[in-house]
Amino acid sequence: MSPHPDSGADEERVDWRDWNELAAAQCIAVPRAADDKYARGVLGVVTGSIEYPGAAVLGVEAAVRTGLGMVRYLGPRHPAELVLRARPEVVTAPGRVQAWLLGSGMDPARRTDEAKALLEAALAGGEPLVVDAGALDLVGAVTAPAVLTPHAGELVTLLSAAGVEVDRAAVNADPRRWAAVAADATGHVVLLKGRVTHVCAPLRLGRADGGGRIAARVEAPSSWAATAGSGDVLGGVVGALLATHADGIRDDPALLVSLAATGAYVHAWAADRAADGGPIAALDIAEAVPRIVARLAGGVAH
Repeated sequence: MSPHPDSGADEERVDWRDWNELAAAQCIAVPRAADDKYARGVLGVVTGSIEYPGAAVLGVEAAVRTGLGMVRYLGPRHPAELVLRARPEVVTAPGRVQAWLLGSGMDPARRTDEAKALLEAALAGGEPLVVDAGALDLVGAVTAPAVLTPHAGELVTLLSAAGVEVDRAAVNADPRRWAAVAADATGHVVLLKGRVTHVCAPLRLGRADGGGRIAARVEAPSSWAATAGSGDVLGGVVGALLATHADGIRDDPALLVSLAATGAYVHAWAADRAADGGPIAALDIAEAVPRIVARLAGGVAH
């Protein structure tokens, strides 16, 4: 990985590192002989809604295909039925989890009391979190290690809530700077989606070996992944990686940057594999994830 020093929030240097296959391979948890489903990680998922039930299916599908012991989906009845139809191995009862994926396919303006209770319970548990889309307004209540996964428009709203005013055009023009600003404004790792995905830690998580802020970027080989539901798939991939590395995150929260960057890498290359030079749908990306994970797992020292 080659560092790219750059100016970030408050003129702090950011050591942006291009996240490559070798780096991503180190974040793949290959099952060991004694592992059971709990040892391999359980991801709790609170996503989807009556209006956007497909987000639940896509995130769960991606998480299962990334590799973990179990997905526990908690959500409205209709999305839950669709999830079970697609993935009958998913558990829909409360219980033990190692990490959470929250907010994909949810609208804060239409949040039901049931959804509010589920989100609040997940936020209170202390497990690592992936906070997406319709849960980003709850960032102020996040105390656990977390990866926030906004696109440029959502980053504008996130920053506005923190008292920082910027427009979408400015974020798109300088995503490196605004990812760093958002990381410090929220106190959490920010994964800013795009053709080049930027993952940046707040300064409170420490500095990279070169002395700058801990950060990584992933350049996708194409833009075919810019399609409806693609972000839901990304959330599932990152959530699975957090669930399989929950112990490591507790020891070193800065590991979230590596895991989030690996999630973006797997997503980008799964999209490329699925597309084969042509158009794809989000579910195609999820279905291609195991092939990318298998390739990375082959590079892990056993």
